[in-house]
Amino acid sequence: MKQKTVRISMYINEADTWNRRPLYLEVLGFLNENGLAGATVLRTVAGITGHSQVMTATFVDIGARLPLVIEFIDTNEKIEKILPQLVKMANHRLIIREEVEVITTNYGEIESHN
Repeated sequence: MKQKTVRISMYINEADTWNRRPLYLEVLGFLNENGLAGATVLRTVAGITGHSQVMTATFVDIGARLPLVIEFIDTNEKIEKILPQLVKMANHRLIIREEVEVITTNYGEIESHN
């Protein structure tokens, strides 16, 4: 029987913080502490929001406030348990939840822990 698998994408800014530490590191630590299957932080090369101009990663802009995307996939059960805290940590940013079908993984089965 297939389980519902969910992908969360969090669109944050590299300048965002939580408890005076970079938000992306705090999110990764939280996900690890809660036994998620894995997560990836993607640094973008350019981006815009409705309230800013185009931000690009050029040699001069290293350390700029570029967008980051944190993505992770796990069971619906696990996602539901951790999502309220993630919303609290990044309530000013975009968080997307999508049901996905995992075709293959190098990390074995995504397990449900009751």
